[in-house]
Amino acid sequence: MSATATVAALKAHLADLQMPGSLEAVDDLLRRLDQGALSPADAMEQLLAAQVALRRQRRLQTAMSTSRLPAVKTLETFDFTFQPSIDRAQVLSLHELHFLERKENVIFLGPAGVGKTHLAVSLAIRAAEHGKRVYYSTLADLVLSLQDAERQSKLRERFITLKQVGLLVVDEIGYLPVTANGANLFFQLINARYEKASTILTSNKSFKEWGAVFGDSVVAVAMLDRLLHHCHIVNVKGNSYRLRQYPGLSMPDDGLPPRRAGRPRKSKEVPQPA
Repeated sequence: MSATATVAALKAHLADLQMPGSLEAVDDLLRRLDQGALSPADAMEQLLAAQVALRRQRRLQTAMSTSRLPAVKTLETFDFTFQPSIDRAQVLSLHELHFLERKENVIFLGPAGVGKTHLAVSLAIRAAEHGKRVYYSTLADLVLSLQDAERQSKLRERFITLKQVGLLVVDEIGYLPVTANGANLFFQLINARYEKASTILTSNKSFKEWGAVFGDSVVAVAMLDRLLHHCHIVNVKGNSYRLRQYPGLSMPDDGLPPRRAGRPRKSKEVPQPA
């Protein structure tokens, strides 16, 4: 078979296999291969990498339209130098997504503006790129959606939908108070997902303050009991990134204890909310 015929056959195979990313990259890779700029193994790797990159881009586009993610925030755009308190090794390890395989949770704690949402969304984006179904909501919006479903007698269906999400991101716990009914509905959701799927939460309140956030210490303890059983806690201290142009301003300390890197917490001993 001539070189021209071989290239044509290669492109036909890529088209039959529905690999448009590789098909788009093949001409340039063959040219560089002929020039000696690539080894055959490197060319093959980059041919497949082009298809993987396109697939991840498409998955992300789909996720952005269905998951309600607020923006594309990636780990690569996070400024670790501005928040040196963060355990970078812990965050990098989380982005390997092993916590999803083990159905573990992640909780980001710290004051406003320190990057909690950025890191939570970056994990969701990484999960979406790897084919996981993700869903994002603030706690306030999520509670409202559950209450609307309850009023419409569709709460069971709503719980089933959210239970099946591979990664649920609940943002802004503690920014707005939650009614007793809302706290009860959110607890039911957490209980339904317990050891079945991973949840990422962000909060500007320490765990001992969650009783006040949810208006019920008993519900808060029961919720934390399930969330912390298999959980990675990321403490973020420092000033708001959004207010970095005002160096004279400083955020109050959140009073959270430092989190050591290592295995996720397995103990069921939960700090009692006030």
